[in-house]
Amino acid sequence: MPKIMKVLRRTQFGNPILRSQTRILTQEEILSEEIQQLIRNMCHTLEQKSAGIGLAATQVGESVAVAVIGIKPTPSRPNLKRQELIMINPVVIKTYGHRTGMWEACISGTDLYAMALRYKKVRLRYQDEDAKEHERDFEGLMAHVIQHEVDHLNGILFVDRVKDTSTYMTGHEYRKMKKHEGITPKT
Repeated sequence: MPKIMKVLRRTQFGNPILRSQTRILTQEEILSEEIQQLIRNMCHTLEQKSAGIGLAATQVGESVAVAVIGIKPTPSRPNLKRQELIMINPVVIKTYGHRTGMWEACISGTDLYAMALRYKKVRLRYQDEDAKEHERDFEGLMAHVIQHEVDHLNGILFVDRVKDTSTYMTGHEYRKMKKHEGITPKT
């Protein structure tokens, strides 16, 4: 019988859970119905929301090391290729090059954008929803989102990665700037 999925309520900046270190899950916990339902609900929540391409468990009030990524084409990002990833107990074990400024926002923030420093390529060790271990390299937008979500699981917000505070702007101003530059926003 299929499980009923629901859109989860998201926590907002200021909620202490967003600054907490999450708990690593055992294989038994990963395979439990409770965590499997959390993963289904997180994926469903991300799919139902037009904004946002990643979601960490802390953003839905759970302090466990689970995050999901659901990159998909949208009206403002029509050229994106669909990419999905479920990460449990993820750790960035290697970074390539140096950090560069990349535009970023967060669905736990209120329409706030800024240039956060991120690596363009990372190696990630993680478990999937079947508790199988993986180690892979990711680059581009996927690497960017992975770093954002892994940070969430470690109590770090994207605003902590902003060096140049003059880049902060509202979503309205960000979209206006990108339209003026002739660039379709990717965040």
